[in-house]
Amino acid sequence: MRINHRIRAKEVRAIDENGGQLGVIGLEDALKRAEEAGLDLVEVAPTANPPVCRIIDYSKYKYEQAKKEKEAHKKQKVVHIKEVRFGPKIGEHDYQFKLKSIGEFLKRGDKVKVTMMFRGREMEHIDLGRKVLDRLSSDISSIGEIEMAPRLEGRFFNMIISTK
Repeated sequence: MRINHRIRAKEVRAIDENGGQLGVIGLEDALKRAEEAGLDLVEVAPTANPPVCRIIDYSKYKYEQAKKEKEAHKKQKVVHIKEVRFGPKIGEHDYQFKLKSIGEFLKRGDKVKVTMMFRGREMEHIDLGRKVLDRLSSDISSIGEIEMAPRLEGRFFNMIISTK
């Protein structure tokens, strides 16, 4: 952000300390007005034609900008992606345990990436893996929704589930 003598434009659209428009004036005149008020001339919109400059206290302006940025950062929600891996020949107890884990992840607000791994000759029985993923989709439908349908990528079936 450019302030005072670092502003390069010959003419600027100036705004005084009370928010009133001074119009398009020369840079020297704007600097003179800022100096008379005991404040800084700050370039707030450098891409405008002519650039918009404001007569304000720069340190106070910088503090307010940091405060706004911090407040916006607080409002952002971070979504993590958790991965759960299955095999096509998964046992019933293991399936139920992983289903419970997926439910907990979804309740926390995380997305879940379900990966079905095929080893060796298991690639000949892709239909078994698809059945397990279809069963998982129907079991999880009450608390989550399928964001990305099962897709075969090499030796893995990948599917992403998010909260409703």
